[in-house]
Amino acid sequence: MSLVDGLSAAASSVRLRAVMAAGTSAEPGLLEALVGRCAVEPDFFVRDMLTWALTRLPVEVTVPRLLVELESPVAQARSQALHTLSKIGDRSVYPAVSGALLHDGDDEVARAAWRAAVALVPEGEGERLAGELARELGRGDRERRLSVSRALVGLGSVVEPVLEAAMGSVEVAVREHAAATGVLLRDPEVGFDAAVHEATRIMALG
Repeated sequence: MSLVDGLSAAASSVRLRAVMAAGTSAEPGLLEALVGRCAVEPDFFVRDMLTWALTRLPVEVTVPRLLVELESPVAQARSQALHTLSKIGDRSVYPAVSGALLHDGDDEVARAAWRAAVALVPEGEGERLAGELARELGRGDRERRLSVSRALVGLGSVVEPVLEAAMGSVEVAVREHAAATGVLLRDPEVGFDAAVHEATRIMALG
């Protein structure tokens, strides 16, 4: 079985070994096979290894190809490309990850975009990014809200004016989420649920 064939084998253990071999050889000719597998691979550990293998390839060939994937109609292709770009760490791709993808209709893609944008944000762009992320306050389920809060906290003190503005929202969910994020910003060790509880108590007290 060839290495490329191994990437699509039925057994995840075989696929994992194939990806490890691809990463070890770091052969640029494997780029298309690795990127293509990212879009369809069902196993989390294999996907993580795919990212590792791609980071081993030359940046000048990998990054342009991953940028193309950001426009894929396949959600997993977009989210995996975002994750891999965040690991490569090339800040020149920031404009591509900090636009519409931050508000992608697929939660996994949006979360990957938030993480990538925070990891790659250039100096001086933090407050603008915080404003974009704040548009997601109060939306979705617990996991989505937790991801938004983590992204905002990851930006540090530049988010304080944005959170203060969100506290004045007419939407209760936005105000509560902003308050909970503020609690986490002040004490990152506090769990998200505890932060939500504290925010609710603070708001009740006025």
